[in-house]
Amino acid sequence: MYAPIEDHAAIGDGRTVALIDRTGRIDWLPVPTLDSAPVFAALLDDVNGGSIELAPVAEHRMTRRYVPGTNVLETTYTTERGRVRVRDALVTGIAGRLPWAELTRAIDGLEGIVTMRWRVVPGTVLGSRSPWLDFHDRCVIRVGDLSLGVVADAIGPVARERSGPSGAVGATFRTHAGSEHTLVVSATEREPLHLPDPRRARAGVERTVAAWREWSAAFSYEGPWAEAVQRSALALKLLIYSPAGSIAAAATTSLPESESGGKNWDYRYAWVRDLAYTVGALVHFGLREETHAALSWLLRTIKEHGPELRIFYTLTGGADGRVEELPAPGWRGIGPVTQGNRAADQLQLGVFGDLFGIVRAYLDEADGNVLDVETGRFLADVADRVCDSWRLEDAGMWELEEPHHHTSSKMGCWQALDSAVWLAERGHIGDRAERWAEERDRIRDWISAHCWSPERGAYLMWPGSDRLDASVLLHAPSGFDRGERMSSTIDALAAELGDGHLLYRYTGMRDEEHPFVACGFWRAAALACVGRRDEAVELMDLLVRDSNDVGLFAEMVDADGTAWGNFPQALSHLALIDTAIVIRDLARP
Repeated sequence: MYAPIEDHAAIGDGRTVALIDRTGRIDWLPVPTLDSAPVFAALLDDVNGGSIELAPVAEHRMTRRYVPGTNVLETTYTTERGRVRVRDALVTGIAGRLPWAELTRAIDGLEGIVTMRWRVVPGTVLGSRSPWLDFHDRCVIRVGDLSLGVVADAIGPVARERSGPSGAVGATFRTHAGSEHTLVVSATEREPLHLPDPRRARAGVERTVAAWREWSAAFSYEGPWAEAVQRSALALKLLIYSPAGSIAAAATTSLPESESGGKNWDYRYAWVRDLAYTVGALVHFGLREETHAALSWLLRTIKEHGPELRIFYTLTGGADGRVEELPAPGWRGIGPVTQGNRAADQLQLGVFGDLFGIVRAYLDEADGNVLDVETGRFLADVADRVCDSWRLEDAGMWELEEPHHHTSSKMGCWQALDSAVWLAERGHIGDRAERWAEERDRIRDWISAHCWSPERGAYLMWPGSDRLDASVLLHAPSGFDRGERMSSTIDALAAELGDGHLLYRYTGMRDEEHPFVACGFWRAAALACVGRRDEAVELMDLLVRDSNDVGLFAEMVDADGTAWGNFPQALSHLALIDTAIVIRDLARP
């Protein structure tokens, strides 16, 4: 049975992410890394996808939360006869991230007696592998090049079961007040497998709680919506691929954007856009290590695959985004299930603004950050390329197949050159500021002459179009327009693309998909930028309530809270964070 997307909570270890639904089933876990083909993927194939299950046998009530300041999930089950608590974590080691993946489910009896049931059901890796159980004195599951170990403490005699595509392991056990029970699944790929001691693994959960709390203690944000901002920052931390410093756009692939399917893409890549917004947020939070790692990874990767700037890269810094359809039915049968993303080779001019925006935010801090000489030269060359490239048609922010002169893309080029001038004036990059300033002003004049519609009272999606595009809202915070034209555009967008406090991406999407979470937040930020703060605050109060019960957002959401698209979605959480910061900062004297 496919759980609703919004029913999931996420845990992670800096290398991969697991999703847990409200029944206690882990139905998504790629190992050893987030972009691996998933051995537990019931989220996309309920019959053969694979899962890790844990729940009371009897009818029960469930409440859950994250342990405060962490990404460790705590679920409490209450039956007629007792109460039990489960803490789920992808655990860390004494010195940081473990060299293998280790999922620990620590079960504590709280009151009475509760009969619990667990199962580990390996999947077919979305139709590409046939798992088998090497069940001798120890339980080892082999799936292609993956080795998975299942170890347990006080959770019954482990038995093989005839379920799933190639069998499963599981058991039934009882909890009582003060009892402790542990289930651990470890995983490696093409290397020896470590089978953890369950008692040490239980201690690892507490160590992981402490590590998350230490990270949260370094997090610095004072302002409105602080709880939602911190939870969004923790969600982003889950999506940081720590071996490299890159940041995934989401933890999943192929979750549909609508009932009809089709737009089922793999978001387990590092988008330049998302990484730029993330670094901007991390800078505000004083998280220097992640900021430096992400920027360094991005610059290194762009140079390696240059001179053209791609819109996304693999988490390890590659440039492969080719699409492969996999033989799996998809969430609730809505396919296709894909690995890869067709936008890999598109031209999107807006990424120039994202790149320069991230560098400007990094250097605008008071910590004394400076660029190396090679990077300074490289960025100056990129700025020169923007001077020529802004005149080209592109796919726009929404990765459309038909190229146009997208207004938001031109605004992104304006942002790139405006930041290049700023960098040059402060000696960070080679000084060709005169040319960049002239071309920046030329872009502004072109947008004013061609992209503004007096009849619509709005910036158009592209010149000559009658469509509107919510992505232009990003360029109120960027500084392109904080005046009457942007204010009028906000109202036009709300009238045409609005669904209550939510917003669709662009004209025509009301019939094809659901409101885009980030667009609602962009609207609130733009309202604040044009001086309509009371409206911004009122809208923000509504938007933050659209998260699920543990504070996470997917890509899209309906007014009733139904989530659509990949999950958790970095852009949604970034939009929340950025909007909170914009509204807070604009209120300061």
